[in-house]
Amino acid sequence: MRSTLIPILTLALLVGSFFYAGKAQSVNSIITPSLYDKMLPHRNQFYTYDAFIKAANAFPQFGTTGDAATRKKELAAFFGQTSHETTGGWPNAPDGPYAWGYSFIEEQKKTDPPYYGRGPIQLTHKYNYEQAAKSPAIKADLINNPNLVSSDPVIAFKTAIWFWMTPQSAEPSCHDVMTGKWTPSATDKAAGRMPGYGLTTNIINGGEECNKGEIASVTDRIGFYKRYCNMFGVSYGDNIDCKNQKPYNA
Repeated sequence: MRSTLIPILTLALLVGSFFYAGKAQSVNSIITPSLYDKMLPHRNQFYTYDAFIKAANAFPQFGTTGDAATRKKELAAFFGQTSHETTGGWPNAPDGPYAWGYSFIEEQKKTDPPYYGRGPIQLTHKYNYEQAAKSPAIKADLINNPNLVSSDPVIAFKTAIWFWMTPQSAEPSCHDVMTGKWTPSATDKAAGRMPGYGLTTNIINGGEECNKGEIASVTDRIGFYKRYCNMFGVSYGDNIDCKNQKPYNA
């Protein structure tokens, strides 16, 4: 009887350890409700913690790839970029300009209606709405009802994470860049496009912001990123700006 019990107990411990390890890698093991509140103290209440976690869980590789530092750095980068896209901060804002991410749901100066910027990543243009709608994680008619991105917080977060996780034409995904899965080609190296937070700026809005020296919008993106890295206790890494990177569409 005892010889049978020992293997069973050993198996139970192994299963339990595997379950715990999987749980420890989940996004909500890094970003807890209390930390989320500290990250986004002035957010629009549309952006709930539960909506973020539900959306994150629909993309199993998001925030769960690599070691603890890599996972935290990816999440810092994601929130750095999306906080800039939705910022309501100003230089002398209470708690500082980088405490005001996620203030807005919709683009303030609407471009390309009805497919103007909505949600954390400010999803814009019909082709992005079309591609996002096709994602198995989203499964929503965003073409006939683009307002779903600004009325359903889970869909809003899902579109942002979808964009983050999905390569765009010649561009790698932001996820692959921040988790070390992307290797620059000879063309990328010649264009100054190297791994780091700065490349995610290039992917998101390189045509407007990269290879232009020091500009305020890039400084803002970096400010948010550094704030979240500091909160997570991780380094910023190399190549956090894109001032010397040629845009992909150049």
